[in-house]
Amino acid sequence: MKPAKVGAAAVAVVLVAFIAVLVVSDGDTGVGARSPLLGQPAPAIVTTTIDDAPFDLARRKGSWVVFNFFNSTCVPCIAEHSSLVRFVADEAERVDGVEFFTVVNDDADDAVRSFFTANDGKWPKLRDDDGSIAVAFGVAKVPETWIIDPNGFVRLRILGAVVDGVLEEQMAQLRSTQGS
Repeated sequence: MKPAKVGAAAVAVVLVAFIAVLVVSDGDTGVGARSPLLGQPAPAIVTTTIDDAPFDLARRKGSWVVFNFFNSTCVPCIAEHSSLVRFVADEAERVDGVEFFTVVNDDADDAVRSFFTANDGKWPKLRDDDGSIAVAFGVAKVPETWIIDPNGFVRLRILGAVVDGVLEEQMAQLRSTQGS
């Protein structure tokens, strides 16, 4: 058999196998990503905001907390920003609304301030100068979003940019399972 025919046959076999995998997959469309932190106490996080205010995650017990890992030059971070602004505004109207924090990933305070001045978002921005927060959460790349329940347990990890409605839907599901 000629090498071109062998190559074509190999490509055909791989393509058929790929299609078979797609057909028998469970079709999970959930937005959550796996992490050994899910269902576990959130890592201890003590830092400052870019405005030099202290932050200690342990002091947030009793509240839902959302961390969004961000960089001002990250294209998916920029793309998701308007969805985050709407989510935070909606949550501000709830009695049990989330406390939302941007965790700055490898970016200068001034660049972050400029981005948020131009694009809105009046929530606190946390410094992660040495990357220890990203490491503690196992952040692969920005953007990444994490939800922590009022008891301090990690409940959800979302990889990549969020779109309108995703955080709202996930919070509704989490609240219904938590009874809050």
